Amino acid sequence: MITAKGVAPMSRCHNPNRFVDYSVIGMRHGGTNAPRIFPKCMTTLRLPPALRTRLEQWARGGYPHETCGLLLGHVQDQFVEVKEAAIARNLNVERAADRYELDPAAFVAADAQARAAGMDIIGIWHSHPDHPARPSQTDRAAAWTGWSYVILSVSRDGVEDLRSWRLDGDRFVEVEVEAWVA
Repeated sequence: MITAKGVAPMSRCHNPNRFVDYSVIGMRHGGTNAPRIFPKCMTTLRLPPALRTRLEQWARGGYPHETCGLLLGHVQDQFVEVKEAAIARNLNVERAADRYELDPAAFVAADAQARAAGMDIIGIWHSHPDHPARPSQTDRAAAWTGWSYVILSVSRDGVEDLRSWRLDGDRFVEVEVEAWVA
């Protein structure tokens, strides 16, 4: 249920004695003005092993440049279920080794794919060549509250780490990544 101001009512999170309010971002698919709501209390990102393998292959294949794409799935109170991933072209050719600019055409295509399957775009994934799988200041400046940000640390030897983050206010909070099979 959405209130007149576009904010969802208080909801219980993983701690039954604590209420948290919801973050509101973006607009719902299909051109309506209803906001898309993502809980602030997400504690787990459920990532199927086959999708993790695909993300790792894309990151290795793009090395030494940053690779990027979108995560599609469903958001629940305590977790995010990734059901599909899409790769996008990195439009930042001048600093491709340490920056990415996600191709808007890939965003539009992923949005159509998500809608057709009854899903939402729930986040972004990208690689950090020869750097840790932690958000940078550049990542922070471009991040949207509530979305999942999966970062893969990749080197010439392969993917070294995969971690998930969520922007909470002005800082990133790490979210547990759980292998998950539907």
